[in-house]
Order: sequence, then C-alpha cells, then structure tokens
Amino acid sequence: MLRHEREAWGDSHIRVAGVDEAGRGPLAGTVVAAAVVFQREFLEQEADRALAGLTDSKKLPSARREFFYALLLACPYVQAGIGTASVEEIDRLNILRATHLAMARAVERLLPLPSLALVDGLPVKGLPVPHRAIVGGDAASLSIAAASILAKVTRDREMAQLAVQFPAYGFDRHKGYGTRAHLEALRHHGPCCIHRKSFAPVARLSLGV
Repeated sequence: MLRHEREAWGDSHIRVAGVDEAGRGPLAGTVVAAAVVFQREFLEQEADRALAGLTDSKKLPSARREFFYALLLACPYVQAGIGTASVEEIDRLNILRATHLAMARAVERLLPLPSLALVDGLPVKGLPVPHRAIVGGDAASLSIAAASILAKVTRDREMAQLAVQFPAYGFDRHKGYGTRAHLEALRHHGPCCIHRKSFAPVARLSLGV
C-alpha cells in the first residue's frame, strides 16, 4: 500500500497527497472529495501498526470506516482537506467536472500545498498541483485509501442529516443512490431540492415522463 508513495518520495516529492471522492453515482446530494497527506516518517515507521486494516472504503463496513475516520482526524501526523461540489454545480457543470472541482477544493485546503497528488481513477483537470492518476488507487495506496475513508464518511453523514430534513426519501438508508426504494419515493413524492436534475431518473420525473 506504500509503493506509489515510495515512488513519489524517490522522485523527490516530500509532501504527497492521496485524493479520492465519494458520491459520483447517487441521484441526490453533493459530491465530496478528500485529500490526505501523511508525514513520511510516520508512514515508513508506524503505518503497519497504527493503520493496520485501512483500505478502500468500499471494502470496509460502516463501523470500520467510522473508526478510521476518527483515527485519521485525530492523528497528529495526518493533514486532511475536504472539498465538495454542490447539487447546483453538478447540474450546471456535469458530474465529472463537479467531481474534479471538489477534488481541487480538497487539495487547496492542504497548506502548504503538496508537491504531488496521487488520485484514484483517471486524470483530473484543474488540480492545483501535479498529479498521478492510479486506477484502483484506493486499494493500492494508503494515502488514497485514507482519502476514500474521509470522503465516504463525510458524505454519508451529510446524507443522514438530509434524511431528517427530507424524511420521505430515506437518504440515511441508500445515501441517495438509485435503489428501488429511492426510485419509488421519487415517483411518489417527486424530486426535492437536493436531487440532481441532470441525472436521467430525476430528469424524467421532473419532466413528467
């Protein structure tokens, strides 16, 4: 899980950030990105012990994600930034560009800026620093895996709060994804203000199709 970090260190990058997002696929809510920088000495000397079991957030149950979320934010050897793109920005820009915007905002919160970002997936337009795109990076880089945890938990908590505000949709259960229960609620109640009107299932209902 440190091969990509070690390659970056070998290329004289001292501050290396891992970047990942959560919420590209749902029909509602923001897209959230996180950027994480570990102190190099901590990763080299303590990661196997202190961060044992940390991996891609999709591979972990909710309780383990919450555990690592708290651990990462409390660790003095970790710096983290969170960035979001709103529903309005998703609908206006498209989800890919909005995701890149959220990632850029997350990286910009890391001061001083890292000299390199390791990004899960494909290349990203608009990052404020050079980056390397790694397909499957959240399972191959500890820094990206940490970012995936922070992004996922941040967004899940946001959706749980929205479930209180909009109880008819069950956002706390499906987190805005297009589950059968969510689609049934959409058909019955129609879209609310946090639904992504540019996404086909919501757009069809908005147009009465």
